[in-house]
Amino acid sequence: NLFTKVYFPRILIPSSSIVLGFVDFLITFALLLLIMIPYHFVPSINMVFLPFFFILTFFTSFGVGILMSTLNLKYRDFRYIVPFIVQFGMYISPVAFSSSVIPEKYQLLYSLNPLVGIIDGFRWCIIGGDVPLNIQSLAISVLVTTFFSFLGIQYFRKTEKMLADYA
Repeated sequence: NLFTKVYFPRILIPSSSIVLGFVDFLITFALLLLIMIPYHFVPSINMVFLPFFFILTFFTSFGVGILMSTLNLKYRDFRYIVPFIVQFGMYISPVAFSSSVIPEKYQLLYSLNPLVGIIDGFRWCIIGGDVPLNIQSLAISVLVTTFFSFLGIQYFRKTEKMLADYA
């Protein structure tokens, strides 16, 4: 009843978990910077581009998160698919390996995962010269992120009035 009687931006509810994840990320990143000191590791000058990749990560998780949470509310069985999608996404994202190990003929298909360009960008910002930045995968990541953000917000706005009934 509170959601239907008082107006506030309802999109804040699903996006609050993203903000919590961002705080966790900032704490972990601060620990990484502290660990770099005893190892005498100096980050590259590419660190100035790090805020761009923060913003891109935010909008990727925001778009996909809004879409998934709205689908989860509307279709209750969707919650069983989400852990599978997240686990599958972890295996196809270049977290533990470099995306350069993917054969050249599959690079375009592999770059459709928006996290490929983002993770490679973070790696390029922090490690620097040894890790090249693939502009093609970064551009595809920006396009896919824009698509999912637009789709998630549009679907949320379309079903926003009915979500209080499903909750």
